[in-house]
Amino acid sequence: MQRITITMDDDLLTAVDALMARRGYASRSEAFRDLVRDMVDRQAAAAAETPCVATLSYVYDHATRALAQRLTQAQHDRHDLVVANLHVHLDHETCLEIGVLRGAAGEVTQFADQLTTQRGVRHAALHVVPVTVDEERHTHGGAAAPHTHLTA
Repeated sequence: MQRITITMDDDLLTAVDALMARRGYASRSEAFRDLVRDMVDRQAAAAAETPCVATLSYVYDHATRALAQRLTQAQHDRHDLVVANLHVHLDHETCLEIGVLRGAAGEVTQFADQLTTQRGVRHAALHVVPVTVDEERHTHGGAAAPHTHLTA
């Protein structure tokens, strides 16, 4: 690990210290490493062909005409991207869905936009994590079979 020195104005350092306190970082170094990792991940995920895993969360009004059916149909249409989905009833009219997605970053982003731009969907957030995909053949207690490993 290398040691570096940086210079910044007082206001920005105050914001960093506030972030540290809010998130519970033990040191400025940990905070800066996370900030840099986040920026590197965002840049990598910006390339459309980059393999990724992602979480998509959004809140929607289930009373909006046929919205729940359209969202479900879109997920079925792209079952190649949708790994899992959690559906939570927040109140009598509002639902929260959290989906785990896997695929090329461009396709994942396009799919997320398709879901979250529909009328009745609000508070949407997509978190993309670029990964390396390795196809391996080894055993997990049984016969050897090729399968995929993802490294974030």
